[in-house]
Amino acid sequence: MGAVVKKDKTRVSFCIPCYRSEKTVPAVVAEIDAAMEALPAYDWEIIMVNDGAPNACWEKIKELCRERENRHGICFAKNFGQHAALMAAIRKAGGEILVCLDDDGQTPASEVGKFLAKIEEGADVVYADYDQAHSSAYRSFGTKVNDWMCCKLLGKPKELHVSSYFAMRRFVAEEVKKYENSYPYLLGLVLRTSSSIVNVPVTHRSRTSGKSGYTFSKLFGLWLNGFTAFSIKPLRAATFLGTIFALLGFVYGIYTIIKKIVNPAVPMGFSALMTAIIFFGGMLMLMVGLAGEYIGRTYISVSSAPQYVIRNETEDVSSKAKEDTLPKDAEDAEGGDRKTS
Repeated sequence: MGAVVKKDKTRVSFCIPCYRSEKTVPAVVAEIDAAMEALPAYDWEIIMVNDGAPNACWEKIKELCRERENRHGICFAKNFGQHAALMAAIRKAGGEILVCLDDDGQTPASEVGKFLAKIEEGADVVYADYDQAHSSAYRSFGTKVNDWMCCKLLGKPKELHVSSYFAMRRFVAEEVKKYENSYPYLLGLVLRTSSSIVNVPVTHRSRTSGKSGYTFSKLFGLWLNGFTAFSIKPLRAATFLGTIFALLGFVYGIYTIIKKIVNPAVPMGFSALMTAIIFFGGMLMLMVGLAGEYIGRTYISVSSAPQYVIRNETEDVSSKAKEDTLPKDAEDAEGGDRKTS
């Protein structure tokens, strides 16, 4: 069964959000076991969260959890997203160090020793830094845009590279767990908790099966979530732009009046007027939409919408299995005890 827990060992919790990964997650789990068995100073557990994927993924997770006691599975009632799945895994984790990685094998668990070494050296959070990421063109472009926006809006150091493969200390996880609003964004939570964040070089693998669950719309929603949930700088930028364009409109209006006074024969210019109306109307709608995004998210958070809904866990499955295999005589005896209590 699972590895024997010794008090002198540091426990590491691996948190894996899963979506349609029934073909890849067994290899990820096996790689984690092999890597940790080569590090005798550590004990480990693996927490897999099925993020509303079809039943085949959850069945595979349950099968993996039956093999060893240090594996746990959580199944969402619907798809809530990668960051919600990570939040559920972090709340379940009991290790002194938490390692978050993907379910597709592109983030090599075999290199987890680099993360643990940096943690032992004193870092609070360690992110993988890929020399060459094997991602699609729009994902690579999105990563660069995300990095730039994180620097400008969330205060991320320019030299720090972030990814979905990272490790953090227990106290950082405890701060992350306190966030209960509807739109979790791990990077924002980590950045506001500690500044002791470093990188380690890691090899990013090519995908061996399936395709990424992140569409462009999901990526855009994730970015928007991170920047509106943890920064008011977009609102300040909208206010600044609104002020600039209002001043430009005022100056242009004065210019038009003076031009008409100096030369009454000059036509006012229907096309120029329509251009100004469309431009400033578009800017106004953009700023109103941005403010509405903040208001909508505030409303959803105030209404206590859950980050995720758990349908069941592997512990519940195992308990039900034990009940199903309970001898008939034992069931009758238990029933008799309940009736007399």
